[in-house]
Amino acid sequence: MSAGKKLRDLKVHALRRVRAFAAASRGNVAMIFALTLIPLCLATGAGLDYARAMVVRSNMSEAIDAAALAVGSTTGLTTAQQQAMAQQYFNANYKADSSYGTPAAITVVPSGQSVTITASDQMPTTLLSAVGINSLAVSVSTKVVWGQMKLWVSLVLDNTGSMCEPDSQPCSNDSNPNIKMNALKTATKSLLTMLQNASASAGDVQVAIVPFSKDVNLGTSYYNSWWLDWSDWEGANNHQSCTGSGRNQHCTTVPDNHNTWNGCLTDRDQNFDVDTTTPTSSNAHTDFVPEEYSYCPQALMPLGYNWTALNNEVDAMDASGSTNQTIGLVWGWQAQTPGSPLSPPALPANTEQVIILLSDGLNTQNRFGGDGAHHASSVDNRMAKACDNAKAAGMTIYTVFVDLGGTQGNSDTLQACASDSSKYFDLTTSGAIIATFNQIGQQITNLRVAQ
Repeated sequence: MSAGKKLRDLKVHALRRVRAFAAASRGNVAMIFALTLIPLCLATGAGLDYARAMVVRSNMSEAIDAAALAVGSTTGLTTAQQQAMAQQYFNANYKADSSYGTPAAITVVPSGQSVTITASDQMPTTLLSAVGINSLAVSVSTKVVWGQMKLWVSLVLDNTGSMCEPDSQPCSNDSNPNIKMNALKTATKSLLTMLQNASASAGDVQVAIVPFSKDVNLGTSYYNSWWLDWSDWEGANNHQSCTGSGRNQHCTTVPDNHNTWNGCLTDRDQNFDVDTTTPTSSNAHTDFVPEEYSYCPQALMPLGYNWTALNNEVDAMDASGSTNQTIGLVWGWQAQTPGSPLSPPALPANTEQVIILLSDGLNTQNRFGGDGAHHASSVDNRMAKACDNAKAAGMTIYTVFVDLGGTQGNSDTLQACASDSSKYFDLTTSGAIIATFNQIGQQITNLRVAQ
């Protein structure tokens, strides 16, 4: 064999070996790719299933918070009753469908001023089941704690004629829930239930109710009190007293008996109209002033914890008259001020003092000015002073402005009166009163999700 032929044979053999090696190299690449595909699929499956687990966790968190707040705001329950209530609220608020698994029964662990609730779910997997991981454990725990358990609350509630909207006056016998007065009654009674449930012991939470329009009704039982200035009332409420007859008849104007007074009070003399100074015999300007004549709202109810009587007070409210927020606020503050006229008990230690004022209109009239139909900035000025004084005295003030459809715009006066911006509420529907009072109730009872 020639040298040339041997060289060609060697080249052919070498080429075959190279081709065989090349073929073997392609096989290795495929095998390596196949091996790397397994963790890639696992990672994709894990990502999908962990995303599903986050959906379950989010839904359980919302549902368990609702359950914890419901249990925490209801006192006097046994552990079994807490468990049943928590499960009911959890079931009503858990929204994930059955493909995410069925959560186990929740657990409730009460401890002193707190309650801890835990929910768990074995969520079925999708892609991870291919490698033997058939479920992922998801667990959520939350604690609700009670904070300040002693509380004084004055509910200062607008009883003016516009509270009949969207109906016309009188609306006392109209059951339409969209009427502002009806929504207010529903909201207030719900708030009273929340406050009652937040009281660990009788008297820990006490409430005063102050209906107001242009005036406030103190109640007729005070007509003999020395701190009433009857001057204006007697000038407007009198009758003719005559003796003799014919030419010998002699008549004089005699003031009506004070026991005919309807209990209505107007503003005190300035500047006592914007504070709660206790009346003194040495200063007639500190006296309270019976209204000469006017519509008078339901008589106020002093601070107390007779929950049946408080609810009856709400039921008795009606709507008429013009708006004087100042006098309502001052008497809400007065209800928590020592001394005459309402003489509340001594303020217990660690008691928060709160005023919740709801009104559906701008100020239109007080003893000193305004026509009852148009916005009166002079009344706003008195209101501003009263708000500043009440806050300086330690009152926490919530204000709620009910403006159907937003036709009146914002109430700068009520917004400035609130203790801070989070305590002012501008509502455009009657139904929002109920949700707002519920929100305020949760805030002032200091029932909160701790973790």
